[in-house]
Amino acid sequence: MKFSGTIDFRPKLVSAMRNYSSEKFKADLIAGIVVAIVALPLAIAFGIASGVSPTIGLTTAIIGGFIVSALGGNSVQIGGPTGAFIVIVYTIIQQFGLPGLGVATFMAGLILVFMGVFHLGTVIKFIPYPIVVGFTAGIALTIFSTQINDFFGMGLSDVPGQFIPKWGVYFSNFDQTSWSTLSVAVVSLLIIILTPKVSKRIPGALTAIVLVSLGAWALSMAIPGFRVETIGDRFGDMPTDLPEPHGFALNMATINALLPSAFTIAVLGAIESLLSATVADGITGSRTNSNTELIGQGAANIVVPFFGGIPVTGAIARTMTNISNGGRTPVAGVIHALVLLLIFLFAMPLINYVPMATLAAVLMVVAYNMSGWRTIRALLHTPKSDITVLMVTFVLTVVFDLTIAIEMGLLLAVVLFLRRVMENTQIKVYSEHLDVAEGTDSATHEVLDVAPGVSVYEIDGPFFFGVATKFDEIMRTTTGNIKPKVRIIRMRKVSFVDATGLHNLEILIKSSQSEGIAVVLSGVNDTVRASLESAGIGNLVGEDNICDHISGAIRKANEIALNIQML
Repeated sequence: MKFSGTIDFRPKLVSAMRNYSSEKFKADLIAGIVVAIVALPLAIAFGIASGVSPTIGLTTAIIGGFIVSALGGNSVQIGGPTGAFIVIVYTIIQQFGLPGLGVATFMAGLILVFMGVFHLGTVIKFIPYPIVVGFTAGIALTIFSTQINDFFGMGLSDVPGQFIPKWGVYFSNFDQTSWSTLSVAVVSLLIIILTPKVSKRIPGALTAIVLVSLGAWALSMAIPGFRVETIGDRFGDMPTDLPEPHGFALNMATINALLPSAFTIAVLGAIESLLSATVADGITGSRTNSNTELIGQGAANIVVPFFGGIPVTGAIARTMTNISNGGRTPVAGVIHALVLLLIFLFAMPLINYVPMATLAAVLMVVAYNMSGWRTIRALLHTPKSDITVLMVTFVLTVVFDLTIAIEMGLLLAVVLFLRRVMENTQIKVYSEHLDVAEGTDSATHEVLDVAPGVSVYEIDGPFFFGVATKFDEIMRTTTGNIKPKVRIIRMRKVSFVDATGLHNLEILIKSSQSEGIAVVLSGVNDTVRASLESAGIGNLVGEDNICDHISGAIRKANEIALNIQML
């Protein structure tokens, strides 16, 4: 990870065009058309579930998908609206309306671009897996919960946003179930589940939408009492023109209110897009430029709000569809966006006939696939700390909201990282004899004699605030009633030292010197030495007492101990 240097922005589309051929175009064309067919029902369903119209869902898939493919760092990534954003988008719209969602998405785009510019693409990948699984499963359960009303046709207009009150309302109103709507939903669900068993190339969601929409329309014509709510009933006639670009008001009050939500969108988008890219790399053998991918995702999220769009990220299911159908360059993603545009311009009126219950069934299958219950079952055999993290993240996502879950998840990630570093960092104490080759692969052993009154403390790992406290405790407990004359602090395996480590080291040196105990530093590398010099520790301990190797440090310490004994 670097925080300086040139901007790492190299879109895969540019490199793909250098050796492009008609054969690659044919493969990308087929893949792009298939992916567009798969993306169509998902974009509509995700838009509606997020609290916006199908038009906005499709607009996001068209514009966002095009930008992600054109500017991203992965050759096969397909961008667009995804189920992961449903919960956070719905919450933002409830609290701040569509203008607030536009501001939050725009700010999230800026955050993603900054992540890419400052080379944070690889850092996102280090978020512990149990945290990702926990809030993904939580999102899946929340999405499933939001579709109960439409699946059963209860006709509830004011369903609470919180998980527990929502289910309380559901249980109180199951007697209002519309059996015609429920039958449409169940048939849709069965078609989605059974279609892949007939042909894996035919999208189950699209098949269900086409067949059930035709069937529901035919039944409504033949049977006067048969009625199910459709997209047209809820949203009116769909426009056939892309929304015109528009601006939105930005002020400090709005920014402060929406910054936590924007941060959640950015982190969630970064995790999902890079996770999708990593899976794609494993199949295609390519290598994603993580920083470019974040910049591309950020650019998409900066642009789509001006057209009323919702957040964009890499979609694993659509990306896998692209790969399985032969797509190998970003051209396939561009074609997918253009095909969606043609559908939007010429086939939008047909979408009015799609039953809401069918879309509910589509989203329930999406939620099931997102849940990762097999992964959760496997993780239950991992250490208890990982299980605890998974469950805490899951519960926070479901019971509270995704913003809190993301923030707590990142905090847990940091705590887990620090804990594991502290567990792997050892403090060793030597006296009388020390083997120079210990802890190395060298077959040559050189045992050095440590004079009486000399204690050697070796720090094996980074010397940051957690380890600094641990080192201080060990120093106090090993001293006992007999005080040493010289303390050697061996730092050959200290890769870096932070401000707390420097502060504790300074206090140790001063307290040792006040008690008449000399301090010698050994094995200090150039980076750590520069930190010591800038903190004034070099002058405090004395330049002669900073040694490059343990043999010189022990020789120096033995001389000091002998001189003190002779006084």
